[in-house]
Amino acid sequence: MLSTKKEHPQEKIKLHARNRHRARYDFEQLTATCPALRPFVKTNDYGDESIDFFNAEAVKMLNKALLQHFYDIQFWEIPPHYLCSPIPGRADYIHHIAEHLGSINNGRIPMGAAIKCLDIGVGSNCVYPIIGRKEYGWSFVGSDIDTIALESAAKIAENNPILKGKVEFRLQENPKDILLNSIKTGERFDVTICNPPFHASQEEAQAGNLRKLNNLKGKKLTKPSLNFGGTNTELWCDGGEQKFIHDMIVQSEQFAKSCLWFSTIVSKESTLDSAYQTLRSTDVYDAKMIPMGQGNKKSRILTWTFLDEAQQKTWTEMKWK
Repeated sequence: MLSTKKEHPQEKIKLHARNRHRARYDFEQLTATCPALRPFVKTNDYGDESIDFFNAEAVKMLNKALLQHFYDIQFWEIPPHYLCSPIPGRADYIHHIAEHLGSINNGRIPMGAAIKCLDIGVGSNCVYPIIGRKEYGWSFVGSDIDTIALESAAKIAENNPILKGKVEFRLQENPKDILLNSIKTGERFDVTICNPPFHASQEEAQAGNLRKLNNLKGKKLTKPSLNFGGTNTELWCDGGEQKFIHDMIVQSEQFAKSCLWFSTIVSKESTLDSAYQTLRSTDVYDAKMIPMGQGNKKSRILTWTFLDEAQQKTWTEMKWK
């Protein structure tokens, strides 16, 4: 017997206005585009078509369908146990950053391959370059400390015309270096994007995943099950998000003239005070916090620049015209 049908909002209004995923998933469209998704689509207890979001293979296939349907990605395969990033949230980051860049360009979002982005920790899924290329035509450099992840991302880029020749991949051999060697001498990036490891240890990552699953499932679970996957380097690092962002800000000062705006996701509100304190200890000219929301989850993007308004104007006039 079906439970009382849930009433759902027509739009996920917390997502950016240009986000293609504000409407509920249309599984009829998605399965028409990607028939391999069909076996995972079932009618849930409320009479809605959905997938089992606790089934890692189902989540992976949903991502594949979304990337194929909305972003013209025909080949998308990632290694087992690697992070299967939720597409709507990743798209939100790109759209907010695009709007942020537009705010210093008389409201016009800079478009085309001349706009160069550094994706710090590009991962095996190559999702940020996919969305940035499709929506704005930007070019990307993706760095990572994981050779398997880079090989996977490079294969995705090589096998999709929208990405081929527009994404370069660089191995970061020293995990303590976030920007060094990822930015080459004389190179200039318009923006960096980054989704830092959230947790400070593997145990913390597993405990956090259990809390997430319990909240979603509504019952007590005792064994972690990473429905979105994720390897150690993707989910946690020494000191967690707070230390990673601290190190990134400190290291960014060395590349003050190499990048117009640095940015990173800040998942924990408690990280902000530490990040602002670190920013105050540098020669940062300006910093902004951009709030984001997906469902019940709140997040934010922290951006900063070492260039004053005149230098920013010169940058946009020389590089964006």
